[in-house]
Amino acid sequence: MLNLRRNRAERGGTPVDRGAGRSRLATRDLLSEAVAGIVQRPARSVLTSLGTVLGVGAFIAVLGLTGTAAAQIDTRFNRLTATEVTVEDTGGRDADRVPLAFPRSADARMARVNGVEAAGVYWKIRLAPGQSVRSSQVGNANGAVSQTPVVAASPGVLAAAGPHYVQGRGYNAFHESHGDSVAVIGSATAARLGILTLRTQPAIFIGDTAFTVVGIIDDVERKPDLLLSIMIPRASAERIWGPPQDERAKMLVSTDLGAAAQVAEEAALALRPDHPEYLRSIPPADPKALRNAVGNDLGQLFLLLAVVCLFIGAVGIANTTLVAVMERIGEIGLRRALGARSRHITLQFLAESAALGLVGGVTGTSLGTAVVVGVSLQKEWTPVVDPLTLAAAPALGLATGLLAGLYPAWRAARIPPVDALRR
Repeated sequence: MLNLRRNRAERGGTPVDRGAGRSRLATRDLLSEAVAGIVQRPARSVLTSLGTVLGVGAFIAVLGLTGTAAAQIDTRFNRLTATEVTVEDTGGRDADRVPLAFPRSADARMARVNGVEAAGVYWKIRLAPGQSVRSSQVGNANGAVSQTPVVAASPGVLAAAGPHYVQGRGYNAFHESHGDSVAVIGSATAARLGILTLRTQPAIFIGDTAFTVVGIIDDVERKPDLLLSIMIPRASAERIWGPPQDERAKMLVSTDLGAAAQVAEEAALALRPDHPEYLRSIPPADPKALRNAVGNDLGQLFLLLAVVCLFIGAVGIANTTLVAVMERIGEIGLRRALGARSRHITLQFLAESAALGLVGGVTGTSLGTAVVVGVSLQKEWTPVVDPLTLAAAPALGLATGLLAGLYPAWRAARIPPVDALRR
């Protein structure tokens, strides 16, 4: 309600001076007018604030999910950093006299080291020219041919890599000690070779040697390149192709949490107490730069999407407020005739657009927070939302509404009172 107050000086109950009319729009009246403008048009108000709701909600969800995902990335990286060690052949030996730096009992020796969960030796097999991996003895139309790498891996490698088997199981120390011709392959390789089930005990041919497929995997915790390889027992590989030639052998070691540094110091001496210089331990480097880059890239990408949503919301508020100005020209003219000034009209429409933005900001904050919590519950993550972000989000919606209402409010204030009353 616009209060028109006139200053009068009364002397003896009779006014002796009539000053010019001076109008004032109280803050309470301004807020009530803004609320009334929103409540009187509920459907339009909801649709108008929807863009701000989506923008602020996306802002909260993006920052919350980015922080939550970054925390999970940190946890994942830190876990791998603290539980994985690689031991490699330094090559500092007489290859004719010592063809392989790792002893045959390497898996068992490392298993006795305190803090080691599993360990195994592996290397890539170099096939002779013309040899390949086939699903039948001859590579013709009846048998698929694959160029999948072949890896000689002791049973400890399978245990340390932590594979997930979709069919069958891995080979073990019995297969290793007997030199059995068995293999574990990835699900993609199995599909290329036409192996759909292990019930028929399918075989693949590596060169001219048949290997029975005993397990198919679709995921690993470590050494993801194993998913693209065919793994066969180390003893079988040495019997057929001999020790590694061009590529040096390595050992994959999985440890208890926090034991990687200690195991790395003791590995060479535990494996070759006679010649520890043959081996070198490599604990994985701290992937801090990588995880920071991942977090920054995710944050920038999704924050850009949130800004786009906020821009769309601001355009919606500006458009609706401008339409409201055109519809309420008569009301504006009446207010001006009753004494309202241009700044009062400006403040009125700014208050309405700001209220729409604030309502959208509060609703969007609640919606974004619910999305972060819902996704975290589904993924069994710990939700991470910065309290400062939650506090700033409604203010962001308010600022969006204010900016969106600047032009419509300015336009309303510039309408001449006489023209407004005529229309």
